[in-house]
Amino acid sequence: MRQMRTHTCNELRLEHVGQQVKIVGWMENVRTVGNNFAFVVLRDFYGTTQVVVENEEMMNIIAEINKESTISVEGVVRERASKNAKQATGDIEVVPAKIEVLGRCRHNALPFEINRSREADEMTRLKHRYLDLRNPAVKANIIKRCQAVSYIRAAITAKGFLEITTPILTASSPEGARDYLVPARNHPGKFYALPQAPQQFKQLLMTSGFDKYFQIAPCFRDEDARADRTPGEFYQLDMEMSFATQEDVLSTLEEVLGPVFQTFGKYERVSPWPWRHIAFNDAMERYGSDKPDLRIDLEVQDITAEVAGCAFGPFQNATVKAVVVDNFAEGRKWIDKLLVDVEVQTGNKVCWVKVDENGALTGGVSKFLTDYTAALTEKLDLKPGSFVCMAASPKKSAAQKTAGVVRTMLGKRVPGHFDENQYAMCWIVDFPMYEMGEESGELEFCHNPFSMPQGGKAALEAAEGDIEKLLAINANQYDLVVNGYESASGAVRNHDPEIMVKAFQMVGLGEEDVKAKFPAMYNAFTYGAPPHAGAAPGIDRIVMLLCGEESIREVITFPMNKNAQDLMMDAPTTVSQKQLDDVHILINESHL
Repeated sequence: MRQMRTHTCNELRLEHVGQQVKIVGWMENVRTVGNNFAFVVLRDFYGTTQVVVENEEMMNIIAEINKESTISVEGVVRERASKNAKQATGDIEVVPAKIEVLGRCRHNALPFEINRSREADEMTRLKHRYLDLRNPAVKANIIKRCQAVSYIRAAITAKGFLEITTPILTASSPEGARDYLVPARNHPGKFYALPQAPQQFKQLLMTSGFDKYFQIAPCFRDEDARADRTPGEFYQLDMEMSFATQEDVLSTLEEVLGPVFQTFGKYERVSPWPWRHIAFNDAMERYGSDKPDLRIDLEVQDITAEVAGCAFGPFQNATVKAVVVDNFAEGRKWIDKLLVDVEVQTGNKVCWVKVDENGALTGGVSKFLTDYTAALTEKLDLKPGSFVCMAASPKKSAAQKTAGVVRTMLGKRVPGHFDENQYAMCWIVDFPMYEMGEESGELEFCHNPFSMPQGGKAALEAAEGDIEKLLAINANQYDLVVNGYESASGAVRNHDPEIMVKAFQMVGLGEEDVKAKFPAMYNAFTYGAPPHAGAAPGIDRIVMLLCGEESIREVITFPMNKNAQDLMMDAPTTVSQKQLDDVHILINESHL
């Protein structure tokens, strides 16, 4: 039973003409056309309705009300003389007999026009997010998020998964990003941590005998923001399966997420499943990235052998990668901007040549490559009008990554190489188990330390003491990539405590370290753990892709800014000395 309204602002149609109705909402706009004549647009969650003021009494009431006040309108529905086909309620209007203010807007000027809030600067939008969300275009993203999450929950539940919540207050994790710490009042000097992910808990659930688990899990990581990553907190579809293989997890997620993109996605096409599998090393070689955007038809090619002996300094004792665009028609100014943009993004310089109408190399570094024209033409299938952009580095990975950026920029900037209207999915598989840390210079876990190495304990024992062999070990790890964004990450877990200890020994941690850092998991696995595997698609990132947004903040109801500040709530903020005393914290003001 509706008490405050008979209809929403999106319900009234021609069949309601002549009826007495009551509608409520925000007064979006007033257009005065005479002393006692005005058009009022009333907006609620569902849509808008035009209200026509035609007498002095109603006009006097409207004149005293600021825009964005909430009001109640009682009146009669009538057919419009001039209809608006673009508006759902465009065939009718309401003539009021009574207008009542329910919530007065006390500001004569708004921080921005509600329906144009996305044109305002982000700081203003976030400070007044409650106004920003009144914009139907902004609200639509949040609605789509709700719909997509509801669909995901129903789909995975239908596959026999149980929704189980895991603790928010837990132990600090020694792996991954920085923790958010919570002081324990009853345990002076000790801290809880907010979970970076429910990783250990979901593995413990498998060890506890649960077969299939999921939750729409909040995760907390003290890391910097970027366009596709929000600081502070985010949500993921956390899932895990007992007695499961990699293929079990991948096929389950394809069957759940594929229809989500088909149903709610902005773009017309979705890669048919099963989705393509690309080994990590192949992805780096062909695309220069483990997050390749497969909407781009260009690939990276290796020309190290073809330019061996070249006198061009950057090519000497280096890996050299190339990206080719045929029928290239851009000028020098365009090329120079490309080179600058690549260097800004990667920190590495790139070079170029073009092929003239006679098949000769010209421009850029062509004078160094004259003797290599035939080899390059054969390797790269060069034609008159081809443009070649090259990246070189003594480190193979640096050359690959720089060429990957070149591929993306060329693909999106040169017409004909970017098929935008689709969701291009792939699984990146066979990640290295280990890598050399860029800062430490020592062997480190490449992906997830709880992953099962391919070949198990035997592979670790065979490679022990040999860095090159250890670096050649792959893990049963996988990422889902959608349009160049990592959208899910997962692995077949290391459920055997002996293999786990051996894997950690390779990075300089012994059994006692494993017991100390992961006591619950280690102990639980000694009681017989099932083989298990899982993944965690990022909800925020998936919704960003569904909405076709470039910033993840556009799909989060109350996001922080890039500096991890909530401008609306003024967080983080200082607290009272008593609050600090209660949790035994002393502020070192010299660090402020």
